[in-house]
This record gives sequence, C-alpha cells and structure tokens, in this order.
Amino acid sequence: MGQERIVILTGAGLSAESGISTFRDRDGIWAKYDYRDVATPEGFARNPVRVHEFYNMRRRAHGGVRANAAHHALARLEREHEGEVWIVTQNVDALHEEAGSRNLIHMHGEIFQALCAACGDRRRWTGDLSLETECAACGKAGGMRPDVVWFGEMPYHMERIRTLLEDADLFLSIGTSGNVYPAAGFVAEARSCGAHTVELNLESSEGRSLFAEAIYGPATQVVPAYVDRLLRGDIPHTP
Repeated sequence: MGQERIVILTGAGLSAESGISTFRDRDGIWAKYDYRDVATPEGFARNPVRVHEFYNMRRRAHGGVRANAAHHALARLEREHEGEVWIVTQNVDALHEEAGSRNLIHMHGEIFQALCAACGDRRRWTGDLSLETECAACGKAGGMRPDVVWFGEMPYHMERIRTLLEDADLFLSIGTSGNVYPAAGFVAEARSCGAHTVELNLESSEGRSLFAEAIYGPATQVVPAYVDRLLRGDIPHTP
C-alpha cells in the first residue's frame, strides 16, 4: 500500500477475546448495570460511591487481561507499514499499548487514569478510587473520578480524529457495534473524503451498508489475516 495513511477504529469486540466484557451484547455490561447509574455525570452526582465501586471492579478486572492476537497484529501493522497507521479506540483498556501500538488515541478515556474534577489533573491510576481519595496535584478529596468519557460527555480528541479521517486512504472498523456516536459516523466521514472502508467484525454492524468491504469472524482470526494481506499489498484501496 505504499505510503498510505491507515486509520483504524477499534471497539469492545477487539478486546472481548482477551476476557473483557462487551457492553451491548445480550450478556454484556449494560445488561447487568443501568448505564444511567454508573456511567453518567448525573449518576456520579447522585451516588458517587456506587460509581466508584463499579469502576474499581472494572479496574481490577482489567488488570489481569492480556493483549490478544488482534492487538498484536495491529501493532505489527504500525511497525511494518510504510505509511502512517493510527488507532482510534473506544476501549478504555491498555491492551493496544501492551501489544506495542504507539499512534493511539483513546477517545473514551482510559481505565487506568484518574481525573480530578476540581483541578483537571490527570495521572495514571491502578488502584481503587473513593470519595476519600485526594488529588495529588491540588490536595482536594471528593473530586477524583475515572478518566473515562461518560454518556452525555464529549469524547476526547475529536478535532485530531477528524483531521486523521479527512486524510485517510484506508479506514478499518474493528469490533464495533456501529450504534454509538460519534464513532459510528466515522465511516461516513472517511468515505466522503475518499478512503476505502472496511469492517472487520464478529457480525454485521448497524453501519454495514456504509462499508465497501466487510469480513466477519473472531477478531483474533480476521484481524491478523487482514494485516497479513495488507502488508503483502494484496488489498484494494479505492472507495
């Protein structure tokens, strides 16, 4: 593919085979918890203890997982592709980093970071958070929260992401449901700017009709196979 820029959107389906629960499947996280209680600013204002308990549980669960073959394949693509490769992930886990990806944008934040609502300080955080946790920067307690984007909040780095989409030659969507905006609209943005668009997913997403190409199967199978094809130059890349 020469010097082309590849932009990759990844979602929960990429990390599912590492043991991280998805959100919208029949037995996913939102089937067990009401997102309005644990993943909104209003829920945090109503019951911060409950929200902290939820994210403390998730942080502990994330600590024992490892990057899978799909994460490693994308890191390999970044290393070996002659052009640019950027990953825009909806996932808050650190599996892309573990696999070695460097050109990485966490649009929904990171589970292993904490944010101080009082002063805006962000820093790595692997332990529990509570109302008693003091901010290391300003010293205030009660305002620490997970540095993740909740429902009703604007995803991070949107201007940077849109610039990447405008210049993309190939747009890949991997492991996403296609019903969470603004990420669900990225394929239309990339396509309108001339990118070849490909969906790699366990099953058809809600946005399937917007993709020029689709390949279905477990991420640990279809992603490494597609990366192999890309690096061999065996991929059409016209919209």
